[in-house]
Amino acid sequence: MSKEKPPEPLDFFIWTVEDVGLWLEEINLGGYRQIFKENGVNGEYLEGMSMFTTEQILRFIRRCHMKWGDFITLCKELRRIKVACLKGEQKVRRPWWAPSCLSVVFVKVAKRNRQSRVVSLKLEP
Repeated sequence: MSKEKPPEPLDFFIWTVEDVGLWLEEINLGGYRQIFKENGVNGEYLEGMSMFTTEQILRFIRRCHMKWGDFITLCKELRRIKVACLKGEQKVRRPWWAPSCLSVVFVKVAKRNRQSRVVSLKLEP
């Protein structure tokens, strides 16, 4: 992912630690960027947070020195991304590293992969 622009929301489950940091800046939680990086919080970790027990949530909040309100904001933004994924509101784009001659093929495969991945996303009530 490019460091110049925020990562694509639909790809949040493959975000790197750096991508998560850019996203935190975008949602006005940039103050947590370094601590998330130190704790290795990537997209896969964010996706798994919906399955956390209360004890795991409390441990995460303590480890990242988060305020409750900021944690709630984080969860709301993750939910917004998941809802957009399920509704198909995010466009599939060719990544910067893929040759332009493969754009059509890449987009078709990516859409198919995303549809199967999105089905596995869980929405909290």
